[in-house]
Amino acid sequence: MKAIPRYESALMSMSPSEASTRAEQLRSELHRHNHLYYVEARQEISDAEFDALLRELQQIEAQFPDLLTPDSPTQRVGGAPIEGFTQIKHTVPMMSLDNTYSEQELVAFFQRLQKSLGRERIPCVIEPKVDGVAISIRYENGVLKHGATRGDGQTGDDVTHNLKTIKSLPLRLPKEAPQNFEVRGEVFMTKANFAKLNEEREGAGEARFANPRNSTAGTLKLLDPKTVAKRPLDIVFYGLADVTGIAIESQSEMHRLLQTAGLRKADLIWHKDSAEGLLEAIRELDEKRRSLPYETDGAVIKVDAFLDQRELGSTSKAPRWAIAYKYQPEQAETKLLSMDIQVGRTGALTPVARLTPVFLSGSTVSNATLHNFEEIERKDIRVGDTVVIEKAGEIIPAVVMVKKELRTGEEQPIQPPTHCPICDTAVHRDEEQVVIRCPNPSCPEVVKRRLEHFVCRGAMDISGLGESVVAQLVEAKLVKDAADLYQLNELLLARLERMGTKSIDNLLKALEVSKQQDPWRLVFGLGILHVGAGGARKLLEHFGSIDAIASASVEELTQCPDIGAIVAPSIHAWFHDEANLTLLQRLRSAGLTFVQRAVQATSDRLKGTTWVITGTLSQERESMADIIRSHGGKVSGSVSGKTSFLLAGDEAGSKLDNATKLGVKIVTEPEFRDMIGG
Repeated sequence: MKAIPRYESALMSMSPSEASTRAEQLRSELHRHNHLYYVEARQEISDAEFDALLRELQQIEAQFPDLLTPDSPTQRVGGAPIEGFTQIKHTVPMMSLDNTYSEQELVAFFQRLQKSLGRERIPCVIEPKVDGVAISIRYENGVLKHGATRGDGQTGDDVTHNLKTIKSLPLRLPKEAPQNFEVRGEVFMTKANFAKLNEEREGAGEARFANPRNSTAGTLKLLDPKTVAKRPLDIVFYGLADVTGIAIESQSEMHRLLQTAGLRKADLIWHKDSAEGLLEAIRELDEKRRSLPYETDGAVIKVDAFLDQRELGSTSKAPRWAIAYKYQPEQAETKLLSMDIQVGRTGALTPVARLTPVFLSGSTVSNATLHNFEEIERKDIRVGDTVVIEKAGEIIPAVVMVKKELRTGEEQPIQPPTHCPICDTAVHRDEEQVVIRCPNPSCPEVVKRRLEHFVCRGAMDISGLGESVVAQLVEAKLVKDAADLYQLNELLLARLERMGTKSIDNLLKALEVSKQQDPWRLVFGLGILHVGAGGARKLLEHFGSIDAIASASVEELTQCPDIGAIVAPSIHAWFHDEANLTLLQRLRSAGLTFVQRAVQATSDRLKGTTWVITGTLSQERESMADIIRSHGGKVSGSVSGKTSFLLAGDEAGSKLDNATKLGVKIVTEPEFRDMIGG
């Protein structure tokens, strides 16, 4: 990807004549790229490069106001409607959003909100920015009346017949929902369906789409709904344009309206009321967004209350109460030396590229994920290629592009495996042919990975069961699942290498202690797809027991905070698998805890404070967290401006450095004990 140019210094020295010439060049270039993007559904430059050109033109027009023209791209919201469709005038204009790639500019945006509204705390909603096509849909008398693209912001193309092919879009609303309203959303194609579509296009001798957004835009342009139906689209909603019969006062209330109406909202939503909170949300989204089924290129931040939105108002182009934060991953070029296959705890076979080491985002990278074999085929990745890799936040480095112009002819194509590289079982492809799995639940590598996850510190926290011990237990066929761990005894453990009497005694004690772990740890340790430690804790706080989770319907599961449309079906499916139910019964018989113990309120000494824990303390970290909660405090996983105290033990790491920089008060364990009364 090209570097984003910087023009600020050149602009300062421009003469009016030079500025006029440059402005005309920019207008011409931006009009051309707008046409390519909105009308032809393709693009020649990245969003970041386009935004840099637009920003330069905005700066020129600000410094030389006489150069501002009515048809300038800075005064428009999108492109003209394409031919072949009738047009629909939007009830409320579909405005675009100002955007930024800078955390500093995001903080400045929030400071402008504070200044305009005269308040320090301003509730905001943060959602993923789905990389699709903006749509406005209107319901009247409970029936889908029409749907239109953004178009030029005032008028869009009527694509109602194509939208009706989207199975997740209700044609008639439930009776309990408002019967007349207009809602805004984003039509997209999932990563899986996009890969499948490109495979079909290539098989038919047609050109591949460059990305899911292009494929979505191209699909909506089609005049034959039957063809559209063969390209499965989906939709997610994010905004309300108009509603009658009910008072909606905030974005949060709008989300509840969407749920009542059966309209899909974002899978991940944050509510924050400070600049630090916004930064925390966009960073967390950056860590999670690749697990979403659709492509995202940023986060959308909106002021929650509609009253505040009205007070803040809009420019001619964009609302002042919202902004899009876009991620810009760092990239590097290197050589793909070979390809290995890793077998995960779900049996997924993941191709991994072995690379010539290269420095990227603060560390030396020698391995990168190739995601799956469909991705390898789509990108035509070969051993020996020069490739572009990128890494965002803590995400595993990934191969994103091949420099095909550098090929010598000696590169070797990568063939998908037909058998598991560990147990030689014939592989299985799922229906969408994206993930190749080893279907053998007894595959030694699958068993190892499941057990390593179960005993890890964040789950059941069973000390003494490191990778080498787990590997020995599996290879000796002493353990095939988590329940078998609780059948171990001195005689069985004595068969393992480097396991003396003391080690055996410590391990058996650790297993016994783990039976008393909070049940959310057990749920997390079971490795249910999409359920992390936070989600497991939320489930137990909401339902109270593992049995209640197991008996909950998908709809009931979605009522739990942070459990959305993706996670709920995964949980429901896991608890309705006979093998899993048998495993649960064996764990119950072994004496593990299935009912959540309520944290007893001891005092309110820490009420109103937020704590972060780091380093080695006298008790395990979650136990310390429960003590904080019992005294009225809250516990967070990362240090921010909202952190009241950092509880620091021995060998404290980067959190201590961050707390020092932010001026957060650092508390030792003895000081903490004094604060809570001993």
